[in-house]
Amino acid sequence: MHIHILGICGTFMGGLAALAREAGHKVTGCDAGVYPPMSDQLRALGIELIEGFGADQLALQPDMFVVGNVVSRARLADGSPKFPLMEAILDAGLPYTSGPQWLAEHVLQGRHVLAVAGTHGKTTTTSMLTWILESAGLQPGFLIGGVPLNFGISARLGADQRPVPGPGTQAQRPLFVIEADEYDTAFFDKRSKFVHYRPRTAVLNNLEFDHADIFDDLAAIERQFHHLVRTVPPSGRVVTNGLEESLTRVLNTGCWSQVSSFGAAVSDFSAEGDPQAFDVLHQGRKVARVEWALTGVHNQLNALAAIAAAHDVGVEPAVAAAALGQFQNVKRRMELRGTVRGIAVYDDFAHHPTALRTTLDGLRRSLGAKARILAVFEPRSNTMKLGAMKSQLPWALEPADLVFCHTAGLDWDAADALAPLGVGPGQRAQTAPDIATLVDQITQAAQPGDHVVCMSNGGFGGIHTRLLETLANQPL
Repeated sequence: MHIHILGICGTFMGGLAALAREAGHKVTGCDAGVYPPMSDQLRALGIELIEGFGADQLALQPDMFVVGNVVSRARLADGSPKFPLMEAILDAGLPYTSGPQWLAEHVLQGRHVLAVAGTHGKTTTTSMLTWILESAGLQPGFLIGGVPLNFGISARLGADQRPVPGPGTQAQRPLFVIEADEYDTAFFDKRSKFVHYRPRTAVLNNLEFDHADIFDDLAAIERQFHHLVRTVPPSGRVVTNGLEESLTRVLNTGCWSQVSSFGAAVSDFSAEGDPQAFDVLHQGRKVARVEWALTGVHNQLNALAAIAAAHDVGVEPAVAAAALGQFQNVKRRMELRGTVRGIAVYDDFAHHPTALRTTLDGLRRSLGAKARILAVFEPRSNTMKLGAMKSQLPWALEPADLVFCHTAGLDWDAADALAPLGVGPGQRAQTAPDIATLVDQITQAAQPGDHVVCMSNGGFGGIHTRLLETLANQPL
């Protein structure tokens, strides 16, 4: 079929486009500000990209319009529609669907789906699990909201039959690993994306309040997670973090599947030792050892989740642990972008206060108490822009020696929120209304031996490159 994708440059929709193309469908798409890296990836696949959402795209006459959740019925200041193509589709009565629903019907059908859900660590854990299955010779398909460095791509179909049959009645089903997002599906389907995926193995990695733009409170998100649990078959498995009270509440609401837990000392899968080198215990018995380049307790928990999920499809923990020893992480997860004059600059996707704290804690643990950490962040997610979690920022950034905040687009006072750290020149925290000022502040403060961590869920105005260039041009 010919599908035309609205909002094709988003990570999820771009991955879906690649899968559809690999499956033999004709794929075209549009977006506002068709941008790399996804635009480059898609053009390399021979997918035609159109700038904007003009109604003239009806002339393409696709069999189906696949609508990304960037699309809405919003109006501009002059009263005209922000997405005229969508209005034209509705007026003409043409067929349309959401990305998750198209994926469920045309890619996931007939596969053993392993879905990784959670507030934090979805991309990393999905990448770990996919790499474990690949290393075990299972040739999984996958769709990940980032680019795992072991693969260099964010999506592929995988084998159409499982090369090594697994346990249970579904032993032959090919495997497909998907990052299962709780954000809503489309403007016409306000359920979380993950309810479409019908997993046989569902990983519940963690759960706390996020997405303040669409959820009123934590209970509203727990309800969506329970909707996911409802879709897991009785012979399927829910892999859950035993340390999370919110997930305990979700499962206590009702669970009709097998359950494996990880994280707590009494869980099915637990860890002993430092996050960079630890033993894996299964029901209290040592079964494997992980030695790898990643840091932080959060990644230790992500590893346990991936090992437990892989175990459900027949991969022994020792095989999984050996694979994790070769795991290269994901682009934009504590990715070292360069070192200039002894100053290291990292790029990290962290944006929720807990993720900020976890990232900085992991780095502090690996560097020791004496190294200086400079935390640079922009509150860019919808939740952070709303200021719903601004009171948590001093706690989130506390492991850093110096803090720099980009304040463009905020309706709340970042300096006031960071006041407990001390704000202003010569203080522990500084704010800047634009990237140029921010770069200038960091450059003046940075010293040889420092570690500068830039944290954002967007491009952050290319701050990493600008910072490295500015540092390189500084007089010695």
